[in-house]
Amino acid sequence: MREIRTCSLGGGRRPARQRASSDPTVGILRNEHGPTVMLRADMDALPIKEATGLAYASAVTATAPDGKTVPAAHSCGHDMYVACLIGATSLFAKSRDSWRGTLMPVFQPGEETAQGAKAMIDDGLFKRFPKPNVVLGQHVMSLPSGHLDWRTGVVTSAADSLKIRLFGRGAHGSMPEASVDPVVMAASTVMKLQTIVSREVAPTDSAVVTIGVLQAGTKENVIPDEAIIKLNVRTFDKDVRKHVLAAIERIVNAEAAAAGAPKPPEITALDRYSLVTNDADATERVVEAFRRTFPDGSVEQTKPTMASGDFGCFGAEWHAPAVYWFFGGDDPEVFDKAKRDGTLSALPTNHNLRFAPVIHPTLETGVKALVVAAHAWLAS
Repeated sequence: MREIRTCSLGGGRRPARQRASSDPTVGILRNEHGPTVMLRADMDALPIKEATGLAYASAVTATAPDGKTVPAAHSCGHDMYVACLIGATSLFAKSRDSWRGTLMPVFQPGEETAQGAKAMIDDGLFKRFPKPNVVLGQHVMSLPSGHLDWRTGVVTSAADSLKIRLFGRGAHGSMPEASVDPVVMAASTVMKLQTIVSREVAPTDSAVVTIGVLQAGTKENVIPDEAIIKLNVRTFDKDVRKHVLAAIERIVNAEAAAAGAPKPPEITALDRYSLVTNDADATERVVEAFRRTFPDGSVEQTKPTMASGDFGCFGAEWHAPAVYWFFGGDDPEVFDKAKRDGTLSALPTNHNLRFAPVIHPTLETGVKALVVAAHAWLAS
């Protein structure tokens, strides 16, 4: 973990630890006595080839955990978060007469794999840095740029990703009777998994089961030995989560048994995100500050979203109140037209290869939101 410390805003800076620039970075800006506010920005990219056509579109590649070279792009807005946090931190550093306390900007990697926040905690974040009075974070979404959405309680869902390995018996494509076809087994499993939400989760509850990967075989006339399914589960309720995960295991094993698989499937957990929950009192404080600062109608209460993240680890494990909000990244005119035309679902969202928040006023809004929220605790 790379550390940048400042004893006081007018004092000298202690040398940062010499680590790679992609390492997590924690800054400390002390300005006399007062509360400590943590501001967090996640900074990792996704294995997506950007297709925005913008002059600054990503053209870089990276090495995936399996060793393969993949395209890399900030298709979830993480580059925007980093820019906003740098901007907010810079403004605090230049305006020490207007605030008192300690600002702790945290640049976190590994959010997309649910490993970054936990890795920082395991690396001694809680021992090496002061406990904050509040943890603040934000996320750009498909909303009109300049708008802020908030809520108390649960903000984003819990998420579980699984890898399922189905075993069959390969054969020549002309002799299916000699095989136990894992492709058919996988296809049947995928279809059956869709009934969990529609037939096993109450309409008053919420759950999502998405199959993002279905892999099998290398040639059209070769029945392979196995197939791979990777899926993602989103839930808001711990009992619903428990039931959905149990149903997945039941269905996967039953489909394999029905197909005469030579051995039971392997089910491996890939990553896990906990709920992100906003503290009621801290949220009220942030929202009041937003409403005093931003135009009428631009700060609105929202519903929980099925998106997930590991921001909640900081507040939950540090036992500190946390507030997480959304800010818009869509061109307001484009968004309003799509809303009138009933085509909002066609706008590129996070994780889409065409997702591209407009720079202005998105950047200004993100910087201002961080400053305003932090200043609600740090005002002199």
